[in-house]
Order: sequence, then structure tokens, then C-alpha cells
Amino acid sequence: MTSTENTRIDLSASFKAYDVRGLVGETITVAIVEAVGAAFADVLELAGKTALVGGDMRPSSPEFAAAFAKGAAARGANVKMLDLISTDELYFACGSLDAAGAVFTASHNPAEYNGIKMAKAGAVPVSSETGLTQIRELAEKYLADGIPAVQQPGLLGVQDVLKDYAQYLRKLVDLSGSRPLKIVVDAGNGMAGMTTPAVLGDQLLPALPLQIVPLYFELDGSFPNHPANPLEPANLRDLQAAVVAHGADIGLAFDGDADRCFVIDEKGQPVSPSAVTALVARREIARAKTGSAEHAPEATPVIIHNLITSRAVPELVRADGGRPVRTRVGHSFIKALMASEGAVFGGEHSAHYYFRDFYNADTGMLAAMHVLAALGEQDGPLSELGREYEPYVSSGEINSKLDDVAGAVARVRNAYERDGVTVDELDGLTFTADNGEWWFNLRASNTEPYLRLNAEAPDAATMAKVRDDVLDLVRQ
Repeated sequence: MTSTENTRIDLSASFKAYDVRGLVGETITVAIVEAVGAAFADVLELAGKTALVGGDMRPSSPEFAAAFAKGAAARGANVKMLDLISTDELYFACGSLDAAGAVFTASHNPAEYNGIKMAKAGAVPVSSETGLTQIRELAEKYLADGIPAVQQPGLLGVQDVLKDYAQYLRKLVDLSGSRPLKIVVDAGNGMAGMTTPAVLGDQLLPALPLQIVPLYFELDGSFPNHPANPLEPANLRDLQAAVVAHGADIGLAFDGDADRCFVIDEKGQPVSPSAVTALVARREIARAKTGSAEHAPEATPVIIHNLITSRAVPELVRADGGRPVRTRVGHSFIKALMASEGAVFGGEHSAHYYFRDFYNADTGMLAAMHVLAALGEQDGPLSELGREYEPYVSSGEINSKLDDVAGAVARVRNAYERDGVTVDELDGLTFTADNGEWWFNLRASNTEPYLRLNAEAPDAATMAKVRDDVLDLVRQ
């Protein structure tokens, strides 16, 4: 087939800002994946170098991983198949092996979806600003013209990184001295069903003083029990009930590819991602000030947080002698700032947690281990520990589906842009009362007709009034 504007296949529907995601058999197919694998090898200049390829438990992942490997090898990359992996396992492999890689996953999306998350050597993310657009354009060309042969095709091999990943995490957070803890873990039939026994159990490494009660550990990409998206409160109900029923100390819920983790206290109540961010930040600041074999002691460790996290996060960071740096929502922004600022840790309201010692990448499991360590070091319950990190009342993220997003934003701006209120435009619009009584943020979705509201205040009544007043304006 010759390449023309009419025959060129447009992949823009499945190429997002940070990854590839589409409907299996429609916007993501074996032929598309093979072309993307070839383009990945070319854009990242991987001829003669190693490329790592793995996938999650979705039924289409093995076939797609094989097709991607075929395309990359056709352009000279030496491919190591990692087989079943979580997304943070890929980041570990790319960092520890200093090799580029890709994992097939659609994270928390339903079973009919799949996608690709890609990273450069050292776990540096591949986004639309760092190569993803070029990969898409070249893949479109290869779909139209065919993948050209090279003189020296790459080799195919297999590598298992699960045990190394588990050992590395245990080195970063030592749980062997914890008091005994009973943990309910909801893997949502996702990859945490494999990584949890490896890291926290005795499947590959010596047992820890942790009793794990498993929920939905069977790897099943059809998600027969509930969607693997713990950001939705309905998907936490089974875990909340199980924590109370088993008299557990804590509950952990992971999303499908296990890069995000949500925490439930012993009463079955969620611990907010902002509280987890503050708790982990405190531990990482203390560790950075002490220093390690890899890093000299730091006087003022840097912590990254996005603008939706509770203001308790920067307050606690400053109180503990750290320097908070505020950023936009989105992992590419946080990872870039992690690198440029030399930050030790970063957290998002969506339960993505980033660690310098994890190649500036996000890992839900490492964040969970920090919470377990903090809980295991003291005698009180998690509900008491969590209160220390949640002094404010938050609305959570509230979505409004609108025909005229810009008009809604304008109504809110007209009502709140006044003396005594500071407005900034780092990401959407953030309105902050100068007396500290409240703040709220409005952000338009990049991909859907939604306007997202997050509000916070020192007490429930104030938060509810701000939330309801803003929603009234938005939904007029």
C-alpha cells in the first residue's frame, strides 16, 4: 500500500497525553500495536539496545505484548519479555536495568479497553511532549507503508523481575520490626493479586509480621467483582465491609495495574490520599535529613504536591523542615518536577505517589508500605493516626457535565473575583479566601465535557456552603 493522506490510519483517538488507550479490536489492534512497537524502537533509538515489554491480566495483553515485541525487534531492539507485570514493576525494571520499556494495561478502565504505558531508560516517562507524538506519527506511517526491515533484527528473550522488585521495595521500607498487623487487600482482580503476595507475603521472600486477608486476588481482566477503580466510592464497599468484619487494622485497595493505592482505616473509613501524602512526606523528609548510602543528608528536602491536595500537606512539610512545591495535576508534570527539583517524594489527590528512590516514578505498593510502617511503629489505630494528617474537610472531586464549560467558569469568576479572595491559574482556577477560611479549584477535563470542583475548609459547614454555592453557579 502506498502512503497517502487517504490511506493513512489516524491513531490520535487512542494516543492520549501520557499513554495509549483504546477499545480492543477497534482503536487498538494487533497491527496497530506492532507498528507502535517498531516506532517506539525507532524514536527512542533502541537498535542494538534492550527494550522491556510486559502486560497486565487483561485477555488481550499477551497477544498485544507479543505484537509490540515483534515490531520493536523488527527495528533492531533486543526485547526482554517481562510477561505479567504491574505498571510500577515496569518502572522498576526500566530504572534498575536502565532500559526502555512498555506495559500493556488500561489501568482502571473496563475490560473492553487496553493500552500502553511507555518509559525511557531510567523510567523517564514517554508523553506527548517527550516522544509519544513522534511514535504515533511514525506508527501511522508504518501502518500505511509497512515496517521496513533492518540488517540486524533484534533478539527476543525473557526476564522475570518480580522478586527483584519485591526485594527492592523491602529495602526501602523495612517492615520486619512492625507490630503484627492484619491487612485486608482488595486487588480488584488486578495485578496487585500477584504483587501483594510477592512483596507483603511469603511467596518469594521471608514472611513479615503481616496477616493478609485477600479480596479478589484472582487475575481476571474481565473484572467480575467490581471495576478496578478505587477512586469510585462504590468500588471500596467490599473492602470497607471486610475490614470491619475481620477486625483488621487496615485495608488497601489497588487499581487494575496496581500503580495507585487507597487506604481504609480499621473503622472502614477512607484515609484521604492527601493524608497519605502528608504521612509519607513526613517519613521521607526525616529519612532525607538523616541521609543514606545513595544520598547525602539534606537540610530542606523537597516534596511535590499537586494543587488539589489538602493545604495540610504543604503546612506539614514546612513544619517538618521540608520545602513544598505545588504543581499542576498530571503525572508528567510531577515526574518532571521530581527530577528538576531533586524532590524526595510527590503525591497527588488521585492516590498516585512518586518516590525519588523509585526512579521518580509512581508506585502504590511503596506508599502502602510507608503507611503500614507508620501504623506498625505505634500502638494506636489508623483512625487516630490519620486524624493527625486530616485537619481540614474536603469535598472530594465533584464532576459537572456541561454544554458550556467556559460560561460556567465565567459565572464563578464573576462571583468570587473580589477583595479578600486570591485567584491563580496554575491549573484551571483556584480561589482562596485570604482569611484562610476556604479554597476551591475548578478545572475543565481535557477529554470530557466535565468541570471538576474540589473545595476545602476547616469545618464541614463552611466547606458545604462553599461547595453548594459554587455548584449552584456552575449548574445554572
